[in-house]
Amino acid sequence: MGFQDLFFIIIFVGFYLQAQAQALNQNLTCNQNDLAALRGFFNSLDSRIDGLDTNSSTDCCNWVGVTCNSSSSLGLNDTSGSGRVTMLVHDKRRLTGRLSDSFGNLLHLRVLNLSHNFLKSSLPLSLFNLPNLQVLDLNSNDFYGPFPQTINFPSQFRFLNLSHNFLKGSLPSSLFHLPNLQVLDLNSNDFYGPLPLTINLPSLQLLDISSNSLNTSVPTHICYNSSEIRILRLSINYFSGHLLPGLGNCVSLEELCLGMNNLSGVIAEDIFHLQNLSLLGLQDNRFYGQLSSVISNLSSLKRLDISSNEFSGMIPDLFAKLSKFQYLVAHSNNFSGRIPLSLSNSPTLKLLNLRNNSLEGSLDLNCSAMTNLISLDLGTNRFNGSLPSNLPLCRQLKSINLARNNFSGQIPKSFENFQSLSYLSLTNAGIFNLSSALKILQHCRNLTTLVLTRNFPDEELPADPSLHFQNLKALVIANCRLRGLIPQWLSGCTKLQLLDLSWNQFGGTIPVWFGSFQDLFYLDLSNNTFIGEIPKSITGLPSLISRNISLEEPSPDIPFFLKRNESVRGLQYNQILSFPPTLYLSYNALNGSIWPEFGNLTKLHVLNLKANDISGPIPSELSGMTSLESLDLSDNNLTGTMPSSLVELSFLSKFSVAFNQLYGKIPSGGQFATFPNSSFEGNNLCGEHRSPCENNNKDINQVPVGSRKKSKRSKDIIIGMAVGVTFGTAFLLVLMIMILLRAHSRGEVDPEIEEADTSDKDLEELGSRLLVLFQNKENNKELSINDLLKSTNNFDQANIIGCGGFGLVYRATLPDGRKVAVKRLSGDCGQMEREFRAEVETLSRAQHPNLVHLKGYCIYNNDRLLIYSYMENGSLDYWDLISWVIRMKEENRESEVLDPFVYDKQHDKELLRVLDIACLCLCESPKVRPTTQQLVSWLDNII
Repeated sequence: MGFQDLFFIIIFVGFYLQAQAQALNQNLTCNQNDLAALRGFFNSLDSRIDGLDTNSSTDCCNWVGVTCNSSSSLGLNDTSGSGRVTMLVHDKRRLTGRLSDSFGNLLHLRVLNLSHNFLKSSLPLSLFNLPNLQVLDLNSNDFYGPFPQTINFPSQFRFLNLSHNFLKGSLPSSLFHLPNLQVLDLNSNDFYGPLPLTINLPSLQLLDISSNSLNTSVPTHICYNSSEIRILRLSINYFSGHLLPGLGNCVSLEELCLGMNNLSGVIAEDIFHLQNLSLLGLQDNRFYGQLSSVISNLSSLKRLDISSNEFSGMIPDLFAKLSKFQYLVAHSNNFSGRIPLSLSNSPTLKLLNLRNNSLEGSLDLNCSAMTNLISLDLGTNRFNGSLPSNLPLCRQLKSINLARNNFSGQIPKSFENFQSLSYLSLTNAGIFNLSSALKILQHCRNLTTLVLTRNFPDEELPADPSLHFQNLKALVIANCRLRGLIPQWLSGCTKLQLLDLSWNQFGGTIPVWFGSFQDLFYLDLSNNTFIGEIPKSITGLPSLISRNISLEEPSPDIPFFLKRNESVRGLQYNQILSFPPTLYLSYNALNGSIWPEFGNLTKLHVLNLKANDISGPIPSELSGMTSLESLDLSDNNLTGTMPSSLVELSFLSKFSVAFNQLYGKIPSGGQFATFPNSSFEGNNLCGEHRSPCENNNKDINQVPVGSRKKSKRSKDIIIGMAVGVTFGTAFLLVLMIMILLRAHSRGEVDPEIEEADTSDKDLEELGSRLLVLFQNKENNKELSINDLLKSTNNFDQANIIGCGGFGLVYRATLPDGRKVAVKRLSGDCGQMEREFRAEVETLSRAQHPNLVHLKGYCIYNNDRLLIYSYMENGSLDYWDLISWVIRMKEENRESEVLDPFVYDKQHDKELLRVLDIACLCLCESPKVRPTTQQLVSWLDNII
């Protein structure tokens, strides 16, 4: 809990206890002016509050969410009523509607909390002229429009919280000249432009304007007249330039957050003289140079985050002077040399993250002294020698990442003495003797995540039946060229949820007991040499039928990685539960057919059976995998026609049946219009993605490829044989070379390599590249990737409004407030892009009231996008229908909404619950709509 939260709680509790004490001693009568003001507010709402009837009751002091104080306690001589409204708290009530100007008559209101509702419209000016208001919390609503420029803030104003809204415009200078203002929280809005050059807030204690669009330089002058600031949050904006002197005047500052901006250069050293500073966040900027030794003056510092910058040189050996220091996050810089002794001997340090630097030498940590160390991340450096055998002396250690270093030797036997270790990653650490490693690590009773990828080359996964990992939930031993069979002892790891044994040389059949894992939701056995049928038991994995798992995550500062393809690129997941439910069985020698029971896996997101010897038809039952996003059945021996039921997979964004022996018509409808032609090549298919189907489809749909009559004459055959003799040898040589190259490349995959990750900085660089296609003449403002990511909340599933041709469609609000739809294309380039371009051109030329108007921005990178305006026409029946349904719900007439042919009193509760869910899905606010996972879960619980 931060200072801001504690501050608000103290104020709320104080007012509440005071009011309750007065209520016990006297019956307060509501002041008539306050009564009229509250009625004006409640009447302006579109929704009602349970248990509150403002028309029948005149004693507003007894209304839900209202607190009164006696007039005498407020120093008033009031004859019109003994109780004055001092608190109005209606947070998280799902309120809709607007705020009334009647608030201006609540002259003695101290606390107003309407946060986490669905209130909208612009903010009334009267709200900012309440002479006694101390706490104003309107966060997490849908207020819009510019921040009022003509507000006459009273001098008594102390607290203002407008965070987590959609406010925009520049900040009024009057806001920064309030002598008694103590808390100003404007974070997570869309304010832009520079801060006022003159700020005079002598009582200000908290200023939070993070997560907006403020630019120019950091207002380092802010404390010239506001020296009482204790918390200053300016992160996630567009502040740029050097960090100039001035913040050293903030002598009371305890928390300074400047992360995720565009700041550069060296840091003004006056920051390092703030004696009360406990948290300093400078991450995700472009600061460079050496870390100043003057930082040792921050005697109260507890947490320092300078990650993802361009700092270089050696880390100064000065942390011994910081007696309260606990967290150092300095990953992704250019630091070199060794870990300073003041860190490697620190008794107070809890987290040390120096990942992705150029540190070198042997790893020397005095774990006898580091009694509080919980998380250690030194991955992607140049440490050498053997793994430090004294690490278990760090008794509190829960998370260790030493991956991608230059260690050698074996895992020390002392590692069996770890008492708290939960997460261990030694990927690509140069260690050998897997049998010994597993015998040692099985003694770590709290171990839940073990990652040993790219070690133990050409060894065998030991078959020792005594091996037992009782609490292991995630095991990754990929790309080690391991030989042999899957050992039986693995079946005893009954808590496994994630298993990755890909890119090895395992043979034999896939064990049937894989289907007995109750919590397994991610299985990757790809790129091995497994034979035989896919065990039918896998189609009964409970977690893929009704996923309900719980996994204690490692430190949030230690990433977990997922290999995505055959190249060396990887995709980082910071949480293991971020992995999609997946079955990767590709690139083996599996045969048999596809079990129809795969359709039972309703929670499965990815099924990849590519490059095997699977035969038979594609079961129509696969349409039961309703959560499926990726299905790859290419490079097999599948026969027959494609079942039309596959169009029911409405979330499918990647699909391929290429290079099989399928024939007939490609299904049309659903997501199939979004798939590229390459998804169907190498078959005898016809339809939208291939050649047009013949008028007489009987022959096409019934005659398999191998049985068609040959049209070549014998002369052609003889010529063909001659050509084959001429080029056969050359072809075989080329093929052998390709196989060798592929085998070589398979051995070089590092799923955790960071240099190839799409980091935040990569997205930032993409955001600066603008390619505009089919500009609308009415509005030609440029957009960046950053704008789109922010507008769609990183393409959050809650913002999905439909599935259109070429991809999913997301609702978004652009920086200037316009509501648009963003189509995120799925599939490959080439023909799909040409068809997509044609679609845009056609829609751009079309003029019809029922067609959306195109803005026509098209940005070419990994995520190609189409943005087009929402049609705003209040007269459409669609919107009238929604309004009518909501009104019927408010009047408790929901049963009249349901079709009489469907409505059944025996199941009225279930039907009404479905209606409630449908209304949530139609909510105008994207953040209120349920995620797909929530939606499926809710519907499952109804049945």
